Amino acid sequence: MKLFENIKSGIEKISVDSLKDKVEAIKDTVPKKNKKEEKKEETPAPKKEEIPEGCIKCPSCGNIMEKRALGKLRICPKCAKLFRMNAKDRIKYIVDKDSFEEFDVNMESKNPLNFPDYISKVKSLQEKTGLKDAVKTGKCTIGGRPCVIAVMDSGFMMGSLGSVVGEKITRAFEYATNNKMAIIVFTCSGGARMQEGIISLMQMSKVSAAVAKHSQAGLLYITVLTDPTYGGVTASYAMLGDIILSEPKAAVGFAGRRVIEGTIKQKLPDEFQTSEFLLEHGFVDAIVEREKLPGVLKRILKLHNVKKVGEE
Repeated sequence: MKLFENIKSGIEKISVDSLKDKVEAIKDTVPKKNKKEEKKEETPAPKKEEIPEGCIKCPSCGNIMEKRALGKLRICPKCAKLFRMNAKDRIKYIVDKDSFEEFDVNMESKNPLNFPDYISKVKSLQEKTGLKDAVKTGKCTIGGRPCVIAVMDSGFMMGSLGSVVGEKITRAFEYATNNKMAIIVFTCSGGARMQEGIISLMQMSKVSAAVAKHSQAGLLYITVLTDPTYGGVTASYAMLGDIILSEPKAAVGFAGRRVIEGTIKQKLPDEFQTSEFLLEHGFVDAIVEREKLPGVLKRILKLHNVKKVGEE
């Protein structure tokens, strides 16, 4: 019995010693890390490029220039990139001098869903932009030919479609229908305004119904897509024009590129959701350079027999 216990003890000692030897052998094969190497080097955050006051950087070519170098049309002189225009400047450029008469000047949102901080944000943007909301509507003449015009402005809550925007554009169509006038709408929007929920979504059908009545009256509706035109605006009146024009390289779509790629798990073509892509696939009638837009609109109005003021 004693002999058996001695043998068992010896086996256990050999097994433990053997295991220790194996562990040490494995340790020797793993390179020892220097504590300094283990400490990760902190990469300093890239310094934000300082742009001198009164200057602007082109997001396309990187050219830094004085803001006035963009000119009244806001075009990069180096690469011809189109910067966004506010509604006031666009109207001034497109319509005949002193011919614009604005509709519904003082209409503003009353926060129908009592969304937190919504009114304070609206008031802040009103002071900053001089607008009551994200669209200006009115009547004017272009080349002496009368028409109704609506111009959206991305500087006001990204041109989002809310109750005021929808109501003003609807009223513009109703005025055009009742007075047998052509209407031109410049779209520029990130989509429906989330702070107004279902009321915002309802504007899509409301404006579309007004567009349908205008069309049934046999009247001309021209859409000009500008960068960006997305969401509920694209899904409703932006694509209902009798003639659909677009500025070059305008981003136009429904859901954003990143949302789509994340959903389908595929990389989209570089030109996807651009005005050029839409032209190629038949969704746009023509891409018009910004400086040529007034002339093109004049010709379209003339071709569709829109009489000049005083002309029979």
